[in-house]
Amino acid sequence: MAKKSLRLIVNGKVAGSEALRAAVVRQRGLGHRVEVHVTWEGGDARRFGSQPDEADAVVAVGGDGTVNEVLHGLMTLPTDARPALAVIPLGTANDFARGCGIPRDPSQALALCVAGDPVAVDVGRANNRWFINAASTGFGATVTATTPPELKRLLGGAAYALMAAILATNFRPYEGCLVLPDQEVTGPDVVAIVGNGRQTGGGKQVAPRAYLDDGLLDVLVVREIPASKLLNAVRELQALSPEGRYISYWQVPWANFEAARRVPVNLDGEPTEFTQVRYEATPGAVRLIVSPDCPMIHCQGLRTRKLWHLEAKDSA
Repeated sequence: MAKKSLRLIVNGKVAGSEALRAAVVRQRGLGHRVEVHVTWEGGDARRFGSQPDEADAVVAVGGDGTVNEVLHGLMTLPTDARPALAVIPLGTANDFARGCGIPRDPSQALALCVAGDPVAVDVGRANNRWFINAASTGFGATVTATTPPELKRLLGGAAYALMAAILATNFRPYEGCLVLPDQEVTGPDVVAIVGNGRQTGGGKQVAPRAYLDDGLLDVLVVREIPASKLLNAVRELQALSPEGRYISYWQVPWANFEAARRVPVNLDGEPTEFTQVRYEATPGAVRLIVSPDCPMIHCQGLRTRKLWHLEAKDSA
């Protein structure tokens, strides 16, 4: 195997991991060049990711937020100078890595970084911000943004479910208009999730038909559900049709959302707010190192990708 050059960008909160240290030592012993950069404050991972060098891959070591910061750094580089992206999942939820089937064990994950082949994947864009996994709007974003770090450390992914139960009693839906290529959806939407990946919120699969290389975003909308209609909503959740009354699902190259007031939006675990946002897929924007059996990679969507991308340009 050819010797690889890796630049690890490690979230400072997990820099003391003995398993990670042992994995680095092992790969260096095998002759691979492994540089380690540890973050100290917000913005460090983006800055480290934006530094051009000859590394074969930049490795985000941490949770979904760390992956998002590193992604933002990579996207500042010219396409032909952009190293591959890899992930060692050491965060709370690790939704993106779990959806890709990346091993949680640092030794196995780093071995994949060395041996895996990069695959061109799409990146989502929300106005001038990027996401590689999912953007959750409204209630789901509020839950993620307000879950205390102490609670996440204590309960892991279950912390999000607890915060959801606490917040749900006082939640006021966000009135807005969602514009898709062939229709508009208006009304109070409790949850709207735009997925490039498949799962968010600590392992909840919200976009089961999503692929990272199909040039499309998967949009899930959950409207207010009366208690008497829960069975209907369950059936719609199983069907995932664009025609659902309470739960609807689309696969589109872009989507616009506009609200009367500022709406919390969570991009790969990073909170922000918008009153207007345009989501769009950027096909093949980065090369991602995943295993050959990654469930979110396929090559059958090339024709669809080209057709939809042309329509997206015409409709923009």
